[in-house]
Amino acid sequence: MQDQENQAVPNPEAAAAAASAPPSTPDQPTLEEQLSATEAKLAEMHDAFMRAKADGENIRRRAQEDVAKAHKFAVESFAEAMVPVKDSLEMALKVETPSIESLKEGVEMTLKQLSSAFEKNRLLEILPAQGDKLDPNKHQAVAVVPADQEANTVVSVLQKGYMIADRLLRPAIVTAAQAK
Repeated sequence: MQDQENQAVPNPEAAAAAASAPPSTPDQPTLEEQLSATEAKLAEMHDAFMRAKADGENIRRRAQEDVAKAHKFAVESFAEAMVPVKDSLEMALKVETPSIESLKEGVEMTLKQLSSAFEKNRLLEILPAQGDKLDPNKHQAVAVVPADQEANTVVSVLQKGYMIADRLLRPAIVTAAQAK
């Protein structure tokens, strides 16, 4: 009989929860259904996150490999352009009795090949003219001499400079005009 009494008296906490919970209707999902739907959506989002993370890692790894290959083979284009220059110089040394004219002609042709290789690989000469304003980003003044021109201008070029694309490889070595 005592078992019947215990069953008849409801648990006060369970009664309060049942009273505060909205009654379930056929159109409204139960809490268990909502929980399982939320868990399924969470699993789906976790899977999408893990795939996106893996894609990001793959892109980063491929980019690192591309940079490594670019560094490794950066000189390849320039080397291909230099091989004919070397061939020309070797052929000139094989001539048994060269004349001054043939040597001069061969050197001129080789210089054209070399200039073409420089141009193809964006290796540009810096050759300032007399009177040009001294540019510390492209010129290196090794001496300042008295001159009849504006101060801090190029008086003479001792050695050409070179740039690769927009980066200075070697500044032009110049003498500059002295301030009066």
